[in-house]
Amino acid sequence: MSKKFFRGIWLSMIRKAKKSFIFITILSLIHFILSGCEPKVVTPPPAVKPAKVALVLGAGAARGFAHVGVLKILEANKVPIHMIVGTSAGSFVGAAYAYGYNAYQLQVIAFSLERDQVFDLVLPDNGFIKGERLQIYVNKLVNDTPLERLKIPFYAIATDLGTGEEVGFARGNTGMAVRASCSIPGVFQPVKIAGRTYVDGGVVSPVAVDFARKMGAEVVIAVDISSGISGSLPKGTIETILQSIDIMQAKISESQLKRADIVIRPRVGYISSSDLSKKHEAILEGEKAALEAWPKIQQILTPLKEAGRLP
Repeated sequence: MSKKFFRGIWLSMIRKAKKSFIFITILSLIHFILSGCEPKVVTPPPAVKPAKVALVLGAGAARGFAHVGVLKILEANKVPIHMIVGTSAGSFVGAAYAYGYNAYQLQVIAFSLERDQVFDLVLPDNGFIKGERLQIYVNKLVNDTPLERLKIPFYAIATDLGTGEEVGFARGNTGMAVRASCSIPGVFQPVKIAGRTYVDGGVVSPVAVDFARKMGAEVVIAVDISSGISGSLPKGTIETILQSIDIMQAKISESQLKRADIVIRPRVGYISSSDLSKKHEAILEGEKAALEAWPKIQQILTPLKEAGRLP
């Protein structure tokens, strides 16, 4: 065969190779361009679940002013509170704080509170105190705001007298719920709500830690004002009833307090449950107890803040 023939075959192969190279190059360019236009799938980081902090304010009648002192320290240190659970005196203070009063405003309210503003004595009929005056006072304090519209979710703990069950009021008349929670058996007349009869929540749950857990609290700060009985003998029927209830509540509280993350115990055992004159002392004891508990509070809340689970 002639050189011309082989030369023709060679040139033909070169032309085909060039065409193939150009074709491949074009395909590569198209792929590159299209690849750059493809949307990038970005996997978001897993959502951080906020931690819910509950403040549980315990029962203790006049000793409840200590709750105001505790709130002053928590507020000053910007401890977030996402839920308040209050029993008896704790429901009174808790409802006012959940409404929006700050701790110093509560202190002013406490100092101005007089016995006849909340106690309406009646002839003994299943109780010496009717409780309507307390209900009116609380509703006036919160401008008739119902429980479900308070700024901080709030639960008033009472006892269903018919079943013996713990009940946490979260909706409806705030003053009536606080009245039910504060209705100490034998002292206050029981409260009827929607066909059921209720008395003081301290009968079954003086410091309602378990209820707070049930409502989703991850961190529970409990304030116990039921312990530390002074040992002095009561004077009169009401003081005898109140001191007997103090002893009962101190015993009942022990099991639930073990399940709290932080327990604040103001030293108010020397204050009689019926003595409204020692408000200042009770508030100071609340402040001191909260300051003593502050290192423990920091120890629990700081890691949650660092993890972005608390503000």
